[in-house]
Amino acid sequence: MTKQSLLFLLFFGLFAMHTSAQNITGTWKTIDDETKEAKSYVELYDASGTLYGKVTKLLKSAPDKKCDKCPDERKDQPILGMIILVNMKQKEGYYQGGDILDPEKGKWYGCKMWLKDGDPNTLVVRGYLGPFYRTQYWYRVQ
Repeated sequence: MTKQSLLFLLFFGLFAMHTSAQNITGTWKTIDDETKEAKSYVELYDASGTLYGKVTKLLKSAPDKKCDKCPDERKDQPILGMIILVNMKQKEGYYQGGDILDPEKGKWYGCKMWLKDGDPNTLVVRGYLGPFYRTQYWYRVQ
């Protein structure tokens, strides 16, 4: 094997490891940033290069809880099964450019997400409203 081939394989291997380490699809347990309690499971999934998230399990609320404060077509719809994360794209090492809904408050926030440094099972989720933001830590379930 030539030196160039070895360098190429090394580079490709490192790139593949970095790319796979950034995969955030799957199910995550959400933790309320105010109460520190587990709230729900959210499944993050890719649809044609765009990341979305839907609530797959409620941990604090009854499974038939409705989003009575939601501002759009989600108003008075069940939170279970609701898409609460939309239009996220991976850019500059983050998932960003989309929005996240807080069903408890009925508000949409701009969103940025990334894996915590050194911990591929902890997702940092930051919701923005103008210059203000809230940060939650979600934990990988599967």
